[in-house]
Amino acid sequence: NFGAEVKRRIMLGTYVLSSGYYDAYYGTAQRTRASIAHDFTTAFNEVDVLFTPTSPTPAFPLGERVLDPVAMYLSDVFTVTANLAGIPGLSVPIGTVGGLPLGGQLLGPWWGESHIIAAAGALEASYGEDT
Repeated sequence: NFGAEVKRRIMLGTYVLSSGYYDAYYGTAQRTRASIAHDFTTAFNEVDVLFTPTSPTPAFPLGERVLDPVAMYLSDVFTVTANLAGIPGLSVPIGTVGGLPLGGQLLGPWWGESHIIAAAGALEASYGEDT
């Protein structure tokens, strides 16, 4: 069984890809996706791994924002680019803020999983047992 947020996102995707909106949204989305993938490819010509926030805020208490679809969407918006570009990503705990977990996201080039796994291990070792 899907949770309410997953169902909401499935319904939105179904609506956008319905026959009346397919041409308007799909072509634009594909061009945007290709542009994002190109930008990441360019970045990975200079670096092995990128480190970004996983979320714009620390985690929120369980159940706190479930009735606010915008807050739910924004909570994982930083992870979308990896999916759009088709690159591997990995979130690691990097500490807490106000007792709530904070995550960092490692992104690597296509077939670069070994790079991000090694970087994640180094990060976790540097933060110790506190995360």
